[in-house]
Amino acid sequence: MSDEIYGSVWDALADTEQEAANLKARSALLFEIRKAVQGWGLSQEGAAKRLGLTRPRTNDLLRGKLAKFSLDALVNIAAAARLEIEIRVKDAA
Repeated sequence: MSDEIYGSVWDALADTEQEAANLKARSALLFEIRKAVQGWGLSQEGAAKRLGLTRPRTNDLLRGKLAKFSLDALVNIAAAARLEIEIRVKDAA
């Protein structure tokens, strides 16, 4: 067994750099969406209606079930939540 050191948990879990980048972006979006929705103080039914989702889908979102959401879906949900998305790209070297 080797003692590898990773930059993030996503780097450790992903098989490729591309997969890790996707996981990082999705987790950041999911975190911000959850924070916004929790701040609304609505029931899951109310939040689902506001986001245009079903209540079970909203439950998955609020429980942080990252594997159930694509990056595209999370962008759409963030827009429905009236969150402004800003993409920042920098050289990893």
